[in-house]
Amino acid sequence: MNVLVTNQQEALLSGLKVEIIKTMRGEHDAEEIIGTFSNFFFGKMILDLTAIKNYDNIANIQKISIGLPVEKIILVLPPNGSYSNNIFISKLISMGFYNFTTNLEGVEYLIDHPNTYRDVAHMQQLETPTYMVPNQQQDTNSNPIAQQEIPKVRIIAFKSVTEGAGATTLIVTIKKELEKFHNFKVKAIEVGKRDFIYFNDSNLVSINKTELISELSKCAGYDLVLVDINDMEESSFNEVYYLIEPSIIKINKLIKRDKRIFERLKDKHIVINKSMISNEEITEFAVETGLKIFTAIRPFNDRSKTQVLNNFLNRLGIIHMEINSNNSQPSKFGGIFGH
Repeated sequence: MNVLVTNQQEALLSGLKVEIIKTMRGEHDAEEIIGTFSNFFFGKMILDLTAIKNYDNIANIQKISIGLPVEKIILVLPPNGSYSNNIFISKLISMGFYNFTTNLEGVEYLIDHPNTYRDVAHMQQLETPTYMVPNQQQDTNSNPIAQQEIPKVRIIAFKSVTEGAGATTLIVTIKKELEKFHNFKVKAIEVGKRDFIYFNDSNLVSINKTELISELSKCAGYDLVLVDINDMEESSFNEVYYLIEPSIIKINKLIKRDKRIFERLKDKHIVINKSMISNEEITEFAVETGLKIFTAIRPFNDRSKTQVLNNFLNRLGIIHMEINSNNSQPSKFGGIFGH
């Protein structure tokens, strides 16, 4: 069952040939849309961008991405060049919106064939270089860190912003779940620490900064590489997620240590980790700090034999969640893929 939120593009969307169980018309604050549908079960939401009050302020669209399951949302963009250019599209992708279109046919297609990050990655503008996994002959005089061809292996870096934000546990759990439930081959690397040695897994590697290029050169056969970069310079990677534990004491310590930290993280992918605060409080935190919240992860049992990170992995575009009645069943969408 689908829901429709529409405003200026109501005439266009009136031609939809899909079942709609609830329609919300007019211009509404992001909080009102979230409040209406946060506890409402639906398959897909067709969301007319102009139905979001002050949608030209990207922060209002970000509120939607935090408060509602973004993987279920199909954004209908105005047929206006300013909302279909690469800069705006890149911002949408950074918030996890992978399904967007400007026409009726696009909406109907995306309902049955939702995008993953892999489908829209080519539309995202990336300004920082990426580590390359050498899998072909290269000029020995070239910089191995410089951006060149699209890599054969996706490398995702994680950095704990607040003390003890849980990067090690998160990475190990991601690796475990992808290998056990989705048949991925994953390598995890920690830089400048030795925590991985306690897991007795040859694909959990602890190294120092000078060994990173050499270690990455061994990763051509993997589906995914996860890197806990710790104190390493994150600008060397083009996909970095910054972990924040939002407890009062952790945030106060962070600000005392670095008063401009939120300013520097303003355009980064922020993951609220080990969070017990409500969606409303997360939205308030995002507005107060000016941060772009990618997602929030509730505390989980790392001894669990079941999948506890499906929503996060789906948001990353690593797995795809098939919506079946009241159950979400994940499926692996491919082997080695590029960023």
